[in-house]
Amino acid sequence: MKFLIAGLGNIGPEYANTRHNIGFMVLDKLAADASLTFESKRYAWTTEFRFKGRIFVLIKPTTFMNLSGKAISYWLQKEKIPDENLMVITDDIALPLGTIRLRKKGSAGGHNGLQDIIDHLGTNEFIRLRVGAGNEFPMGSQIKYVLGEWTSEEKNILFPKIESSVEIIKSFGTIGIDRTMTAFNNK
Repeated sequence: MKFLIAGLGNIGPEYANTRHNIGFMVLDKLAADASLTFESKRYAWTTEFRFKGRIFVLIKPTTFMNLSGKAISYWLQKEKIPDENLMVITDDIALPLGTIRLRKKGSAGGHNGLQDIIDHLGTNEFIRLRVGAGNEFPMGSQIKYVLGEWTSEEKNILFPKIESSVEIIKSFGTIGIDRTMTAFNNK
């Protein structure tokens, strides 16, 4: 069984530790734990993770956040992975810092990266793992906030959630989305 796990973010060192790059951070943690290396391929940095007989194709789109749909659509088709085996990991300013929400479908909620994925796939029925980035910013400063770096206090809250996100990916592939949602949502 094969899964596509897409961590959203922006490429380049200036974005490495920003709130918008939580998807990249989760996949980097999973890859580091498994001693995997990402390779630059078409539209994404990719690597393959094997766990309990499952294959997880991990991608970090190089198309930038707001154009993530092109990379995800391409890799789903290339790897012949059905939409129901897609998980997208992204930040969410509507959730308190460090809150994790796993959903089977939903709207873009104002997130341009999710909207581009919905537009490319023609559906909003794909699994998304949203990690709360908080919303401690003045009105009109949303872009500056999501492209800002995590503070040391935020990192202390965030790093255990990155570990949990790695476990969520493994759980999704082995016991399914419903049982994984039951196990991890509201924790």
